Amino acid sequence: MEAVRWGILSTARINAAVIPPLRDSPESEVVAVASRTQDRADTYARQWRIPRWYGSYEALLEDPDVEAIYISLPNGPHVEWSIRCLEAGKHVLCEKPLTRFPGEVERAFDAADGAGLLLMEAFMYRQHPQTVRLVELVRGGVVGEPCLIRASFSFQIEDGNVRLDPELAGGALMDVGCYCVSGSRLLAGEPERASAHQVLGPSGVDLRLVGTLVFPGEVVAQIDCAFDLPLRQSLEVFGSEGSLRVVWPWNVRVAGIELRRGNTVEHVEVAEVDAYRLQSDNFSRAIRGVEAPLLGRADAVGQARAIDSLYRSAEVGGEPMQL
Repeated sequence: MEAVRWGILSTARINAAVIPPLRDSPESEVVAVASRTQDRADTYARQWRIPRWYGSYEALLEDPDVEAIYISLPNGPHVEWSIRCLEAGKHVLCEKPLTRFPGEVERAFDAADGAGLLLMEAFMYRQHPQTVRLVELVRGGVVGEPCLIRASFSFQIEDGNVRLDPELAGGALMDVGCYCVSGSRLLAGEPERASAHQVLGPSGVDLRLVGTLVFPGEVVAQIDCAFDLPLRQSLEVFGSEGSLRVVWPWNVRVAGIELRRGNTVEHVEVAEVDAYRLQSDNFSRAIRGVEAPLLGRADAVGQARAIDSLYRSAEVGGEPMQL
């Protein structure tokens, strides 16, 4: 198929994981990048050998050669710029989380539908064969009926980090806890109740949040995320007949799943692949009509609804919220 021509909106650090697989794929081509200043755009384009560069995001949207835009902005303006890109005739892959507000998710997807374009929230781990295999094992009854899910993600950041800015929708749940919410939903469906406790930092956003999601059948997910704890991540599923544990579920530094049943421990091998490459290839093929995008409106709305419910509970001292 003809390669999809991509533009990169912002020069965020996450681009270092996204640009190389875009460049290496025959299905994608990075043709332009935009920053908030011309000097930054010049430097960045030379660094990454991108042929066209713009000193404003608006200028990127005016480039008629750009078909799809990857948005790597901080959380706060995700919906605004997704809609602006869609209104400019560009398909949009927006870095997670799209937003915590379900109504805003609907507004963004309405814009995509109205323009006849694609919008997808960028949860790259969902594309990885490790995630696919985990779901197969759970749904195949390998550990019996799922009863409990535990999901965690934390790492330490310093004062001044953009992730701590309340004006940009910062916070541990938004930045890393959203993976825990997504993984729990993938395995158990849509939650019915949510409760949470948060520890706020000086800027007013959550440095640490611990939450509980209750799913149909009384399947319970315990999630925790933090900016003030060392790097760690995990996703575990406990069933009536055993458990499954993924040590690196989100950025998959080492692939593999641990299956425990009784006194037996089995390591389930999984292929080592680049989830970012799988994500951009899926989106490029979807643009060309070769396959469907993995994630769409329903998943993004469910994600926002769960995040918002956890925050609303935490804001009133942990009172359970009905979704």
